[in-house]
Amino acid sequence: MSDEEKKIFKGTTTVGVSFNGGVVVAADKRATFGSFIASKDVEKITMIDDRMAMTIAGGVGDAQALVRFIKAEVDLYKYTNGQNMTVQGAATLLANILQGNKYFPYLVQLIIAGVDEKPRIFDLDPFGGLMEEKYVSTGSGSVVAYGILDDMFKDGLTENEAIKIAAKAVAAAMKRDSATGEGIDLISITSDKVKRLTKDQVLTVLNG
Repeated sequence: MSDEEKKIFKGTTTVGVSFNGGVVVAADKRATFGSFIASKDVEKITMIDDRMAMTIAGGVGDAQALVRFIKAEVDLYKYTNGQNMTVQGAATLLANILQGNKYFPYLVQLIIAGVDEKPRIFDLDPFGGLMEEKYVSTGSGSVVAYGILDDMFKDGLTENEAIKIAAKAVAAAMKRDSATGEGIDLISITSDKVKRLTKDQVLTVLNG
């Protein structure tokens, strides 16, 4: 990995938390290039299907290419089969792409999260490693975020509890990781709705 690639790869915090009936994904909004803050309003969470989201940490170009790819494949699968691709199916497909390019890797860390028969969260590394988790964090601030997640997560969380944990995990990373900042983007997904919190709603959660 070159020095320039290392600079692009640095920075961000994304989080996924499962709860009783759904998943929450959250991310900060800062993009960095080395020590330079390149953008303060980056969308690091993308809906790739009606009930499935993908978070990105790493190189912007690589991440955008993978988002375009998986969205096209999910749409094609739906058109061909008359049903949605499962969360595990989408995660496995991306893992295969990453594994197939391990000698010239996509410089990304991804979370695929959503709801089909049950809530699912998958963590993908740049070389195609795929792990299903109940909660997960990626990016340079993940070490700090895990402190919150490990302490607060429990089985059977409510939606509001999961939202609060995810928001607090990213907020904690923003305080300690210089590459994480500029606010929190947060989406909750259940079998019957997708809810994207506004900036004010996130602040209410953090102050509650």
